[in-house]
Amino acid sequence: MAPPMGYEIIIIVILGVVLIFGAKKIPELAKTFGKAKGEFEKGKLEGEKELNDYKNKEKID
Repeated sequence: MAPPMGYEIIIIVILGVVLIFGAKKIPELAKTFGKAKGEFEKGKLEGEKELNDYKNKEKID
């Protein structure tokens, strides 16, 4: 039997998550994951802005 690839592995992971956490807990986990992703993106943009500001300051000096 060949190892699972592509969509098969995604289905296996989803089934595993449902078995571990239960169907009622999934929306809460998705909400938490969404918030964490949003905070990560916000931090990433903030870091890029600071880096660009620093580069622009170095060019002026």
